[in-house]
Amino acid sequence: MRRFQTSSLLLCVVAATAIPIVPWKVKCPPQCVCQIRPWYTPRSVYREAATVDCNDLFISAVPEDLPEGTQTLLLQSNNIARLEQSELDYLRNLSELDLSQNSFSDVWDFGLKSMPQLLSLHLEENQLAELPDGSFPGLGNLQELYLNHNQLRRIAPCAFSGLGSLLRLHLNSNLLRTVDSRWFQMLPSLEILMIGGNRVDAILDMNFRPLSNLRSLVLAGMNLREISDYALEGLRSLESLSFYDNKLVNVPKRALQQVPGLKFLDLNKNPLQRVKQSDFTNMLHLKELGLNNMEELVSIDQFALINLPELTKLDVTNNPKLSFIHPNAFHHLPQLETLMLNNNALSALHKQTVESLPNLQEISIHSNPIRCDCVIRWVNSTENHIRFIEPQSTLCAEPPDLKRRHIRDVPFREMTDRCLPLISTKSFPSHLEVADGDNVSLHCRALAEPDPEIYWVTPSGVKLIPYAEDGRYKVHPEGTLEIHGISAREAGLYTCVAHNLLGADTKSVSMMVNHSFPLSEDSLELVVADVQAYHILVAWKPHLNTISSNLTWSSFLLSSNLDMTNVARIPMGTHTYNITRLHQDTEYWACLHVAFVDLQAKVACVNARTKEAAHRYWLLEGRQSLLMVLVLCLLLLAASLIARYSVGAELLRGATAVRVVYPPLAQPWARGQRGGQLLAVEVQAAPLDC
Repeated sequence: MRRFQTSSLLLCVVAATAIPIVPWKVKCPPQCVCQIRPWYTPRSVYREAATVDCNDLFISAVPEDLPEGTQTLLLQSNNIARLEQSELDYLRNLSELDLSQNSFSDVWDFGLKSMPQLLSLHLEENQLAELPDGSFPGLGNLQELYLNHNQLRRIAPCAFSGLGSLLRLHLNSNLLRTVDSRWFQMLPSLEILMIGGNRVDAILDMNFRPLSNLRSLVLAGMNLREISDYALEGLRSLESLSFYDNKLVNVPKRALQQVPGLKFLDLNKNPLQRVKQSDFTNMLHLKELGLNNMEELVSIDQFALINLPELTKLDVTNNPKLSFIHPNAFHHLPQLETLMLNNNALSALHKQTVESLPNLQEISIHSNPIRCDCVIRWVNSTENHIRFIEPQSTLCAEPPDLKRRHIRDVPFREMTDRCLPLISTKSFPSHLEVADGDNVSLHCRALAEPDPEIYWVTPSGVKLIPYAEDGRYKVHPEGTLEIHGISAREAGLYTCVAHNLLGADTKSVSMMVNHSFPLSEDSLELVVADVQAYHILVAWKPHLNTISSNLTWSSFLLSSNLDMTNVARIPMGTHTYNITRLHQDTEYWACLHVAFVDLQAKVACVNARTKEAAHRYWLLEGRQSLLMVLVLCLLLLAASLIARYSVGAELLRGATAVRVVYPPLAQPWARGQRGGQLLAVEVQAAPLDC
């Protein structure tokens, strides 16, 4: 509608400059101006109209003795509150009457009972509160009726009876609460309906069904929260539709399927968070689509716009949270020429997105925090012939060494083909307060090369992956976490993790339920779940709202040396850890260090001794037997030598006796060893029994 009005205005301006306004040589009322002026009928047919201009005179009555040939009478911005039939019935050629910005409060104050030539009536900006049945008798040829910016609270079902020729009806900016389909049964020729700016929060099924000739419908600023599937049923000729400035959180895609001839669609300034898959599908004649000024829009998901063969312009600008357009967001848009993406939160636009638009001629991505090191490489490709709108404002924001450089000045060689994921800081808030029973959607998005995978971690440490549902939780493949029927148990810290082969990025949101946030639990306990010769498995109970967790361990022998203490960062959602590469038969201690959202920090410790390796027992037994044999041999040899080389026979008779002791005595050198595993030998001098 705005496009149509602008075109008409420009046409009028051109005509006005080309055709001079000339004086109308008649007796003109005091202070009024009488001229022959260019004029266009409601069907845009040019005329030269005899015009009496009495605007802005602060008069309280219509001037007397108006020229009988008057075709256009302008009485805007006066204090007229009543109009008698006799005051205008002699103006039989009157085609346009402008009574806007006066003081009319009742429709019966208009003395317009029979004006068959009147085509355009302006009553906007008065104090009209009600339209009873038959409010406009004798105006069967009226084509334009302006009732906007009044105080209309009620319109009777037959208020517009007799207006069978009406083409344009302006009811916007009143106090209406409902839209009644019976109004439109009296208006079979209506082509333009502006009804926005009323306090209507729902459009019922088939509200507009009688308007089969309607071409333009403006439903702007109506507080609409939902459009029923058949709200637009019967609008077979509709070409232009505006939902500007409403409360729509979803695209009314089923309702849009009822208007196959739609060419211009305005969804600007609605609280949509996502444009989801197939939101715009098979709208075969759509030429222009506006998705601007959406404060909550975060992403345009995969296949969001699919099979729009006549779309030539897509306007997605001034969306402060829009940080993600899926590489496959657009599919089969063969005629798209202009893509407007400026003033968003986009770090990049994927090459695949651009390549899916074969007829793209110009693009606007300035005033975005563009990341110039990776995904945006297509910009400087030699095959790229797309014109940039405002290229001087298309600057890099990342990495720091390229900041403020013009995107097309960045050498191709400085752009890598792989990069880490980067979650936009505007994807979702860092703090969120909800009420018990609410449903919440948290949208996490990241662009990277290669494409990242996304999962969420709950306050209790549970890992939530796409496609899986866990109680109240559901994660969509694009990265959206839905929580249904929230209770106090769901309060806490939620963390989104985006990772690819090169690494990961995380972003967390702390969610309060009913103004409360769960504090950390009183106790933190670390237990030994399993012990082996070379590893110890420790475990602990999940705790709510942990920010970070670290595990440290060392042997008792090295506990005084801080450099020998091992440290491991525990990933979110992990509640066990296998400490490996340990020494057998050694005492170790381990401590879990946890930091909580409420700024508390707690530590829990445990100690355990690793087992001896299984092969050691076999070796010890073999060694003991061999050692015993060797000792006996050595003692026998020693006795033999003593006997052979001793000086005195008496000494020989008091030769040495050998005694083998097993298990060992508690010798000083055996302390700290396991009992029963070593061999001790004692040699004693004793007389021989001959």
